[in-house]
Amino acid sequence: MSAKHASETPAGKTKKFGKGERQIPHHSQKAKKYYPAEDEVKPKKVRKTIHPAKPRATLQPGTILILLAGRFRGKRVVLLKHLPQGILLVTGPFKVNGVPLRRVNARYVIATSAKVELKGIDSKTVEKVGGEGYFAREKKEEKKGEEAFFKQGEKPEKKPVASARASDQKAVDKALLSNIKSEPHLLEYLRSSFSLRKGDRPHEMKW
Repeated sequence: MSAKHASETPAGKTKKFGKGERQIPHHSQKAKKYYPAEDEVKPKKVRKTIHPAKPRATLQPGTILILLAGRFRGKRVVLLKHLPQGILLVTGPFKVNGVPLRRVNARYVIATSAKVELKGIDSKTVEKVGGEGYFAREKKEEKKGEEAFFKQGEKPEKKPVASARASDQKAVDKALLSNIKSEPHLLEYLRSSFSLRKGDRPHEMKW
C-alpha cells in the first residue's frame, strides 16, 4: 500500500479493555448492515465452443434415407444437401410419397445402401432452398376483439402453399424423377413406408 493511499483512509480508534487494547475501525470501513433482498444476476461465462457438425460417412448426397421422427416418419426420402449444425435437406420426391422439400435432423434418419443420381438438378434452386430464411414462418396479425372471440372454437384455416415453394419443388423433383425412373424398382421402393413387425431385429438388418 502506498503512503498516499494510507493517508487518505480514515484512521480508527484504539480502546483499552482491561489489560488489552482493541482497534476499532472507522465507520466508513465497517461492514454494511443492509444487504439487498435479491442477489444481483451476473451473466454466466460460457466456456463451451461450438464445433461444426461432422456428417456421417454414410450420409452422402443422393442417399435414400428413412425418417425416424416427425410427421413423415417411416417415409423414404432422398438426401439433397448438408446444412449447418447437422441438418439435412431432403425431398420425397413429393409426387412419389408426399414428402416435400424439408429439413430434418441427421440424428433421426437411417442411411440405406440405395442411392439416386442427382444429375440434372438445378444447383441454384437447391442453394436457394437451403438458405436460412427459406423455411421461416410468416408473422400473422393477431385478431382482437369480438372476431377473435367467436373464432376460438372453429377449425384453423389451411395455409395456402406459396407459389414460389411449389415451383421450387417441381424444379427439383422433375430432374430427380427422371433419374429414379431409370432405376428398376426404385420408384416402388420410395413409395413404400418402413415399419418394424414382431420378431424383426433392426440391429441385424442390412440397410
